[in-house]
Amino acid sequence: MSEADAYEAGMSLPADARRRLALRLLESVDPDEAFDAAAESWLRTEAAAAYDALKADPSRAIPAEDVRTRFEAKWVARS
Repeated sequence: MSEADAYEAGMSLPADARRRLALRLLESVDPDEAFDAAAESWLRTEAAAAYDALKADPSRAIPAEDVRTRFEAKWVARS
């Protein structure tokens, strides 16, 4: 099966099935050392700082549904 055929087959699935498939495909790829290093650095710096700021001022929290709605709107706008 070609990459294009696999993509078309995947796009015909319901959204929830596509999400699960996408995660399974990502998990099947051997991690790249540079990516691992960048992710580790991000977790130790930016993510940790954001967590500390949120703990210090919980009013900064954004409900998960609002975040999801914003991401979905950005995704739609990109197409």
